Amino acid sequence: MGTDFSRDEPVSRPAVPGRPRPIGRAAAALALIVLAADLTFLVLVSLHRFGVLLASVVSLGVMVVAAWYAVSRRGMVRIAAVVVMVVALVVFVVVLVASESIRVLVVGLALAAVAVAAAGYALGSGEQEVDAVTAPRARHPVLLMNPRSGGGKVERFGLVDLCRERGIEPYVLRPDDDLRAVAEDAVARGADLLGMAGGDGSLAIVATVASKHGLPFVVVPAGTRNHFALDLGIDRADVPGALAAYEEGVDTLVDLAELNGRVFVNNASMGVYAKIVQSADYRDAKVRTAADLLPEMLGPGSVPMDLRYTLPSGQDSAPGQLVLVSNNPYDLAHLRGGGTRERLDSGVLGVVSLRVTSAADAEKVAALEVTGQVQRFAGWNEWTTREFTVSSGGPVEVGVDGEALVLDPPLRFVSRPGAVAVRLPPAALARKRAARPTRVSQVSTVVALWQIATARRLAAR
Repeated sequence: MGTDFSRDEPVSRPAVPGRPRPIGRAAAALALIVLAADLTFLVLVSLHRFGVLLASVVSLGVMVVAAWYAVSRRGMVRIAAVVVMVVALVVFVVVLVASESIRVLVVGLALAAVAVAAAGYALGSGEQEVDAVTAPRARHPVLLMNPRSGGGKVERFGLVDLCRERGIEPYVLRPDDDLRAVAEDAVARGADLLGMAGGDGSLAIVATVASKHGLPFVVVPAGTRNHFALDLGIDRADVPGALAAYEEGVDTLVDLAELNGRVFVNNASMGVYAKIVQSADYRDAKVRTAADLLPEMLGPGSVPMDLRYTLPSGQDSAPGQLVLVSNNPYDLAHLRGGGTRERLDSGVLGVVSLRVTSAADAEKVAALEVTGQVQRFAGWNEWTTREFTVSSGGPVEVGVDGEALVLDPPLRFVSRPGAVAVRLPPAALARKRAARPTRVSQVSTVVALWQIATARRLAAR
């Protein structure tokens, strides 16, 4: 790992901050105006309908507390909690319908959507074009394909035929193939450009081989989720379009991460989620498996998870429910998923830990989740580092890029800055900036919009 890519091939350069364009200024101004209008509208409505607001907040609070008991208890307590949760939900819906607050909610959400869309465009248009040069055509390009990934996307999109039309050597993996060995064999036969069509776990293996030999790497999103492709700016819905990287691609250096020598491209999770996915019944019955296991991990008689590490403050960690280590930090303003990474070349790991110990904690997390401020929860810790170590008294269950593993401690995570040159299709360069989430509720976003609207030089974000 750590191959030096300072060779003659063109590699894309970071965007250079500059003054915003007129259309970007207009979009930023629109976003600020609509955001102010939305906040004013909601405040006025709240003042005139304070009783409705109070009833809504109380019913939602009861629902969250009941949900905590439903997932962390068994027997009659769980049944009672589910009943309370359903009643609270019904009360919330009845209050909204009876008070005709649905129209208020629709107007508020519509204004928010306009503000987010305008803000996203303004922030995306505020940087100059990426200084990118098309890489030279490969002499012997190869694409490895997992026919089982993504429910059979390789066959559905006809990737084998498309490869042959473009002069790309296709290789469809067989059930008994060792992917790493197949990739190494392709290099031994003269491949000078390696690609992988499959899920993120397969991508990590081929990226490791490409990095080892100093070869560029093509990502074809033929898996189920393909979070790595998303953060690279690749259109996950346009699987054949990713092949454009072979003909007119642009190389950009990205980081890889390692866990005890095993490379991953997205993240490794420990804690509640990792333990649940270890269950043999999880794939066939996700909800039932979670319901069976959560009380053991969250209930009053639960044993704290034996995961020991050092917080940024230098203090030892307290047992929690989640530890997430990622290849570059995620934007995790919400816990409900969809987190993305603004960069894949910052040379650091992102680390997040969460500790929820009571119904009151669950209520606080839920309230902060709604406003996109979950980082303010007292049991939330988030930081970046080049190396991170987790100790334990026994084997640790870990989910690595979606794959369930059990590893012996200590778990040593390290970042490998600029470890592989990913060859991207030209369209990915334009989409990458637009793919970043826009949080208009954050002060930093409002400040950035004000700078764009007033034509100030943009600070690096």
